[in-house]
Amino acid sequence: MFRVFQHDPDLFGRMAPRLGIAVPAIVETTPLLSAADGSSPVACQWNTQLHLKTAGQEELQLLIEAQDRRDSDKPVHWAHHVAYMWSRRRLPTCLLILCADAETARWAEQPVSSGPVQPPALTLHPFVAGPHNLPLVTDQDETRTDPALAALSAMMHPADPAVGTALRALSAALQDLPEVLAHPLTDLTDQALRLHPARHVWRELMLPVVREREYRRVRAEGRADSAREGLLVVLATRGFHLGDDVRRRVAGCHDPGTLRRWLLRAVAAQTPEEIFEDE
Repeated sequence: MFRVFQHDPDLFGRMAPRLGIAVPAIVETTPLLSAADGSSPVACQWNTQLHLKTAGQEELQLLIEAQDRRDSDKPVHWAHHVAYMWSRRRLPTCLLILCADAETARWAEQPVSSGPVQPPALTLHPFVAGPHNLPLVTDQDETRTDPALAALSAMMHPADPAVGTALRALSAALQDLPEVLAHPLTDLTDQALRLHPARHVWRELMLPVVREREYRRVRAEGRADSAREGLLVVLATRGFHLGDDVRRRVAGCHDPGTLRRWLLRAVAAQTPEEIFEDE
């Protein structure tokens, strides 16, 4: 689920009011490398990290983790994560826990304290998103307005009787989006539903889209192969010496438009270098 925020970093700003999270209006969100990149201690890892800027120019950071069950060790690690990043970047630091189980979500949102009861030295209040506070989005208009939020809601309600309706609305909305936006949400939804019967519903809904995507991919590869072969034939016919650099450049290009442009230039070029000018 956390990968939805990597695909659409602005999602937190849109969903915070729905969750009753009292943060100032967020006007800019930047994904940062998480601890998984090796820049932080192994014991201090989280799934996603966002840098947020509010309308009042306040800066803060948000750590996002997915939690699928109760784990008595996790609250201590969460407090460690927040304290570590607060110390490292000197920015107010928040933690969002994503749960697809309502019981786990209610457990995760309990404050965690360390130190004497009165007063504790440290208390962590994580934000939590789960089935208990993020309703399933089934309305088609709402889904089209915010497909990322709709996808996340479906991931959090995989066993809801209305999840089929939600997935149908989501599949219709994704088919209207450019592939660069739709493809990640399609795959993320599929991965999140992998342990649930709803995945079969999702795959049936998206089968025509996947087939069309594969057809376009194979067709584009075929056009690229034809243009690449034609370019090499013209270069050889004109007696140009095909050095390793030229061969690697041609072999490494998979864009049919670029290859056709090089092919047209090769017909009249005086040297191989002219073919690749301004590239």
